[in-house]
Amino acid sequence: MFDLSAIQNALTRFNLDGWLLYDFRGSNQLARRVLDLDSTRPGSRRFFYAIPRVGEPTRIVHKIEPTALDNLPGHKREYSRWQQLEEALKTSLHGQSRVAMEYAPGLSNPYVSRVDAGTVEAIRALGVEVVSSGDLIQLFESAWDQEQAQMHFEADRITQAAYDVAWGLIASRVRAGQPVTERQVQAAILDHFQKHNLTTYSPPSVCVGPHSGDPHFENRPDNDTPIREGDYVLIDLWGKLDKPRSVYSDLTRCGFVGTEVPEKFEKVFAVVAHARDAAIAVVRQAFADGRPLQGYEVDDAAREVIQAAGYGDRFVHRTGHNIGQEVHGNGAHMDNLETHEERLVLPGTCFSIEPGIYLPEFGARSEVDVFVDLEGKVHVTGGPVQKRLVPILAAY
Repeated sequence: MFDLSAIQNALTRFNLDGWLLYDFRGSNQLARRVLDLDSTRPGSRRFFYAIPRVGEPTRIVHKIEPTALDNLPGHKREYSRWQQLEEALKTSLHGQSRVAMEYAPGLSNPYVSRVDAGTVEAIRALGVEVVSSGDLIQLFESAWDQEQAQMHFEADRITQAAYDVAWGLIASRVRAGQPVTERQVQAAILDHFQKHNLTTYSPPSVCVGPHSGDPHFENRPDNDTPIREGDYVLIDLWGKLDKPRSVYSDLTRCGFVGTEVPEKFEKVFAVVAHARDAAIAVVRQAFADGRPLQGYEVDDAAREVIQAAGYGDRFVHRTGHNIGQEVHGNGAHMDNLETHEERLVLPGTCFSIEPGIYLPEFGARSEVDVFVDLEGKVHVTGGPVQKRLVPILAAY
């Protein structure tokens, strides 16, 4: 729900004069969610919604779409000519020197960078400094309310149970001497999701042997591989309840088709698990101490463990990503590799922690989700966290 008072309090907190929210034909989904427009069909003309730190907002809309922002408080300015649009922006931003937009400098944050360069140039030409709305987006798009948190916990219960389905299918087929392939396990997971009202934007990854060494392996008919006794298996899956505003659960676990796991697999997985636990510990300690925590710090904690073990060049992705209505959400990521994530880890947000080591023969990854509630309590979902590889024929 749109909360003008909360937004203006946040502008004061972040030392901003205003927030200029802009959309053209649905190009800025983040702005649409903040303004409670996500479920409405985008119009064909640009709108701007200028929120000052103090005072009344301004709705800037085209004359052929005058009701586009009627759900929001504030004075309305209509335009048809481009000169009228420029004048409306100039008037609305008068006296403001630092204004947030869905912009990110350089290559720093493609998740937040939704406003085109020309529009940013036009605002700068008015003598206004445009700064990133990254932490505002976290507060008003990425932070979950209680209903969303409960939907995550329910999705987590279903995604965790999917591993029992997958490992159980592999065990029963192998014991019976019947064939089972990656895509058959994938289909069983999707059937489990459907039975429990879970939806997903793409199918899970079921990866045998060398396939697990590819962090973004995709199962296709032309690469479908049998799963046999003695095989190493990684399963990465994600899903959310099939309801409006629902949020994802995203997990990865690894197993071995046998009763005892070979040491070469356990050794690498132990490093990954240690890195995962180090990252979780940084989050817990920061919130226990009440100190600000930036996303890159979490990545550093996990990466240090893997580098110390000699596998630094085999950890080729960030430690974690924000989780929201998209599995890769728009809040702070746990990243000091692909980007230097300086956004704060804020209460109400959720993110994955998923360090990995990827070798030609196999890859190890352990992924859990971390939700920091509005009181600052840290919840690790997807647990109990995996300490050792699953010996599939012994456990199922």
